[in-house]
Amino acid sequence: MRINSLSISGLLTLNMHALNNEGSEGNYLQTRMVEIVDAKGDAHSVNAISGDMFKHIQADHLYSIAGEDGRALCNGCSGFNPNRINIDNRLLDEFRQRKDVANSEIVDWVVKNCIGDDVEGTMITQNIGLTAADKPQSRSIGRKSVVEFGWAIGEPEKTKTESFFHVKFDQTERAGGRGDDTGANIGQNIFHRPASSGRYAIVLNADICRIGFNDITRTYPIDPEERKKRAVVVLKSILATFLKPDGAHRNTQNPHIVNFQGCVTASSTMLPAPTVSALNTEYQEEISSICNTLNELSPNSITKWEFKNLHEFATTINEIINSLEI
Repeated sequence: MRINSLSISGLLTLNMHALNNEGSEGNYLQTRMVEIVDAKGDAHSVNAISGDMFKHIQADHLYSIAGEDGRALCNGCSGFNPNRINIDNRLLDEFRQRKDVANSEIVDWVVKNCIGDDVEGTMITQNIGLTAADKPQSRSIGRKSVVEFGWAIGEPEKTKTESFFHVKFDQTERAGGRGDDTGANIGQNIFHRPASSGRYAIVLNADICRIGFNDITRTYPIDPEERKKRAVVVLKSILATFLKPDGAHRNTQNPHIVNFQGCVTASSTMLPAPTVSALNTEYQEEISSICNTLNELSPNSITKWEFKNLHEFATTINEIINSLEI
């Protein structure tokens, strides 16, 4: 099966998680709330997990799987450094003494040498190569991510947040019942930590056709076999994101993953794989109708898989991987 783009729409049920804290006020840790409008036009204030968090989770899984599968990684991504290829001296060394290096050449080098920067996107802002006057060539080269996450938005009336009292027990300070006056993490500190539970609407897009693609030259500097291997790593990392959503406070608030239900759509043409937020209670029917219309415009271009739980989701991703063509 040839896939140009892939989308996921669904409902992820999590209990007692703290993946979305946005800061603290005194000894109160605050969770993230957003204002949304439902399919009927009614406004709600709900708990949500930012797309940044899910993208971070997926990227970490991608680096680990890529390393295990032997895919190329830069020194930054292999070390889980958020600066990615910008800290890899090989990039500077490759072009250090060359004049008038085109940005497209640098993108080719980046794509060939790192699946992380290829798939997750990057911004290169440093001096690379020389100008005709032998001065350092300033660069600002952006690469758009292949994988895009929306916010995970809690369903109104089905997502709740509570705050719980915690204390760091220190027997020597038990009588005083307070922390150190200097502000150091010493003594019997008390704090309040939130935990959220509910069903969260998930939206995700992955432009499989852009894996290994140079957006400047509109060509692929890596061969189809390598592109397919990278696509498999991307799909595995997406699956791992929902099997193990890493994040804040997992040492004591490891999320209870109750269920994941929804659908996956894939497009074999440049028509996008459709997605509709599960905040619309009829999202499955809506997506099916869109798929039918797109298949009328471009026959057999859109495929849809529905899943009712994590097992069926894993089975779907496995089926896509086994039938994948580039």
